[in-house]
Amino acid sequence: MSDATRWIADRMARIESSGIRKVFELARTIQDPINLSIGQPDFDVPQAVKDAAKKAIDAGRNAYTLTQGIPELRATIETAVRAELGQPERSLFLTSGTSGALVLALMCTVNPGDEVIVFDPYFVMYPHLVNLAGGTPVFVDLMPDFGIDVDRVRAAITSKTKAILVNSPANPTGRVLPEAQLRDLARLAAEKGVLLISDEIYRIFCYDTPFVGPAKYNPDVLVIDGFSKSYGMTGWRLGFAHGPAALVNEMVKLQQFSFVCAPSMVQHAGVVAWETDVSGHVADYRKKRDRIYAGLKDHYDVVKPEGAFYIYPKAPGGGGAAFVEEAIRNKVLVIPGSVFSRHDTHFRISYAAADAVLDRGIEVLRQLARRG
Repeated sequence: MSDATRWIADRMARIESSGIRKVFELARTIQDPINLSIGQPDFDVPQAVKDAAKKAIDAGRNAYTLTQGIPELRATIETAVRAELGQPERSLFLTSGTSGALVLALMCTVNPGDEVIVFDPYFVMYPHLVNLAGGTPVFVDLMPDFGIDVDRVRAAITSKTKAILVNSPANPTGRVLPEAQLRDLARLAAEKGVLLISDEIYRIFCYDTPFVGPAKYNPDVLVIDGFSKSYGMTGWRLGFAHGPAALVNEMVKLQQFSFVCAPSMVQHAGVVAWETDVSGHVADYRKKRDRIYAGLKDHYDVVKPEGAFYIYPKAPGGGGAAFVEEAIRNKVLVIPGSVFSRHDTHFRISYAAADAVLDRGIEVLRQLARRG
């Protein structure tokens, strides 16, 4: 067999395998692990949504849809978005997950040599997708409280800056950015003529204050959202994006030649999901947030998360990767902060788990903190 590496494109050298997936694989080798690593809800898809998907399949709705999505779901979400933001000209389409939307957004906006500002800590995909598009990620530090200092952002903007990526509520920190910070960031982007991309996939998981996104203050913000986290539909791959029509039209065009469309039966199920009340799950996750924070705050240097379902403690002794190795030896599966950051100082816990699992994890993590 020939050496297949000679066919690999140079761009792949700038993209690493996800450290999260490596922990998932490790979980399979550990008996009775305390799994606090998985970034997906532990509740199932609502039954009415499952039934809608089955009905769509049985009704023969299995073919390609319009690239931009079925009109009934697209129009429903678009109407809600326009009303919320007071921006009737806003354009929207359905995507193959939020990850698909991110790929389309960056491929449609970033030229080789362009810079994209990424806040550190960041969702693991961001720098890799910027690299894939031929751009250069420019990191702006959010340490120590994971809030945005807009003056730091202003200082990072150059003539090459094309876009800024922001995520609130945030993965991995659970931080919900204050409205004033998002307002100032949105206004800075408008002032500098830079595209602001707002990843809002965790928007329903806000525990202490109502959700506010930066598009409220800048109609040119591109918003990316989806159904994965809100409805437990992570494997169903249904997202959406909305923003200026000129940009959305280009993303639709690229989707036609890449993802083609979001899964057809899932779009029909999405109509039902959009009307499904998941506030009970949000209330449960608020309690889980309180449970994990109360269990760790006296043992770790940790910022209380206001949203999503993650908490991001500082590792005892300062070495995130070494601490995670020790945690895994004690059957607690967490993710090293180096997966999400240039700093190997923290680790991520997902509290999207049963309370009994959380309690086991808290006890072991307390023991590890005492040792450290």
